[in-house]
Amino acid sequence: MIYDGNQAPTLMPANPPSSNEPLMSANGSDTGHVRRRRMEVFAFLFLTVVLMPALAVATVGGYGLSVWIFQMIVGPPGPPAAH
Repeated sequence: MIYDGNQAPTLMPANPPSSNEPLMSANGSDTGHVRRRRMEVFAFLFLTVVLMPALAVATVGGYGLSVWIFQMIVGPPGPPAAH
């Protein structure tokens, strides 16, 4: 981000490549791009396979626990038992 104090910050690189410079190396290997892509795929898989199911189980389990504790204190739902 470039900010000189007189204008709003921009997302332009400090030294943009000139029009005759290639964006990737001559042999086509761009390890930074590949590494970033791999990390994005890993993050996506971690979120979808591990984190979201764990949050779903924790949410349902927490709700069930709170209902169970509430019913231990107040009693089960329904009309009171006839004596």
